[in-house]
Amino acid sequence: MLDALKAFFSSRALFFKERYNRVLPFGDVIVDRWEKAKLLGFGEGTSIYDSSLVLGDVTVGEQTWIGPSTILDGSGGGLSIGSHCSISAGVQIYTHDTVNRSLTGGNAPIAQSPTKIGNNCYLGPNSIVAKGVTIGDNVVIGANSLVMIDIPSNSTAYGTPARIVGDSYKYQVNE
Repeated sequence: MLDALKAFFSSRALFFKERYNRVLPFGDVIVDRWEKAKLLGFGEGTSIYDSSLVLGDVTVGEQTWIGPSTILDGSGGGLSIGSHCSISAGVQIYTHDTVNRSLTGGNAPIAQSPTKIGNNCYLGPNSIVAKGVTIGDNVVIGANSLVMIDIPSNSTAYGTPARIVGDSYKYQVNE
């Protein structure tokens, strides 16, 4: 049985290497990203890597790409991600934190607040979005950013902590 599994993995790994020039972890080789998104109730055409962790109440619109090794935490009041978004590798989006609970020796409750990502957003690799944040439509978040404030539509923000540095119009292509 183990030999058959190894052979299957090797053949799939070779397929991805030859067709897409990529080598994926075991789970991402055997799990179809679009089928996983359907199983989770995400919108049509959305994909999510098997290496992504999804907790609680998470909704995602259509044609959104959720990269590998992401954390989507909807356990603290719900996480909503719009359509046509790119959630890059390593992005973490939260709806709760345990800061006060930890500092009070467990006496304070876990802080919870819903988090919302609008439509047509790009969240750069390894960005973190804190609980309760709302990111509007057409927003670019730069790589390695810590987003702890609301980001209005049509903005570009980056940094730790993230700050709004301009608008996102320069990224939009007019045809």
